[in-house]
Amino acid sequence: MAGIMQTLPTAEQGVPESASADMALLLTHAYELGDSLIHSAYAAEYVYWKDRVSQDDEVQGLSAQFAKAKETFAECERFGRFHPDYNAALDHVYEIQRRLDDVESVRRYKAAENSLDELLHDISRTLAHAVSATIKVPDNDPNPKASGCGSGGSCSCGGGGCG
Repeated sequence: MAGIMQTLPTAEQGVPESASADMALLLTHAYELGDSLIHSAYAAEYVYWKDRVSQDDEVQGLSAQFAKAKETFAECERFGRFHPDYNAALDHVYEIQRRLDDVESVRRYKAAENSLDELLHDISRTLAHAVSATIKVPDNDPNPKASGCGSGGSCSCGGGGCG
């Protein structure tokens, strides 16, 4: 640990000596925000439905079937689409997944998870954009809507890969 500390650069001129105190204050606020989130209705609903899913016998049975169906499909997938059971195995995986998604506790759990994820993303975006509007904030959206560096847009950053 001492070796790591010796290789760290010293503070640049213009950086206040109270930077560590500022960091401690920021971390304190972050922990307070985390506590607020833990005690929010979003988190309570998420935890409630997560527990309901874990205690639901129907979900447990379907989850076991789903795991077995995925294993069977993985064996077929080794040989590609030309395996005689490939399509049937894939259809079976989708069927069990659909049946799982039809269970109320799973539907409600996924909705609560999405609500909590959106809240966390909104908070992250708010914090990042309070510093700079150009800071990228990752999310779980498979179809990003942002533009700029790394997202396929054109941001004129001079990085060469932006478009």
